[in-house]
Amino acid sequence: MKHLLLLILCISIFPSVRAQDMAAFFIKMPDEYIPQFEDAWRKDLVELYRAGKPATLENTMNGRSTLLKLTQDYILLQTTEHSTLEMKFLPLVNQTYIVCMVTTVSAPVADSRVAFYTTDWKPLDAPELWKRSKDKWYIRSDADRQDEAFREALSHLDMDLIHYRLSADNPTLSAEYVTPQYLSADEREKIMPFLTDSPKIYQWKAGRFEE
Repeated sequence: MKHLLLLILCISIFPSVRAQDMAAFFIKMPDEYIPQFEDAWRKDLVELYRAGKPATLENTMNGRSTLLKLTQDYILLQTTEHSTLEMKFLPLVNQTYIVCMVTTVSAPVADSRVAFYTTDWKPLDAPELWKRSKDKWYIRSDADRQDEAFREALSHLDMDLIHYRLSADNPTLSAEYVTPQYLSADEREKIMPFLTDSPKIYQWKAGRFEE
């Protein structure tokens, strides 16, 4: 509760979005967060999407960007052939909101970054808004960690590649451990029996994401 009160105090210092309008928020977002195209192009994407037409435009990186989904509080954009951007309004109290933004790059395996902002793009401290799972959460709880096969398989996991996704329908954040996709077929076969087969789901409750 203490962190929520501090967050509300922080938000109250800045102008906030009282009515959820992701389209307007997307159009006005600073260019530094989406250098692929300017605000006029973002407006064109929204208009194409709302007209039921293919919402795809050439971007400044000599590629194409597509608006895949847009609701009152959520947006999913294919920014380049190998990257996406998601944003969602998350409620606090008294019809105030913050924004969660997930950017994912697939090169070729997906790897995501999660950030939080006020509705006028002031960065917020992620640890205050997201209670992350303990280290190695993707290991099965019944895995024998003393087993030699487990130790040998685990040695191949030299990085953590996690694909985060926001839900368009509810205030949740899913985390899928995708490092095995980076491994060779032989290495992947050895490690998969020790890994969970479902994503981690974080629920937005009382001003933060929790399991």
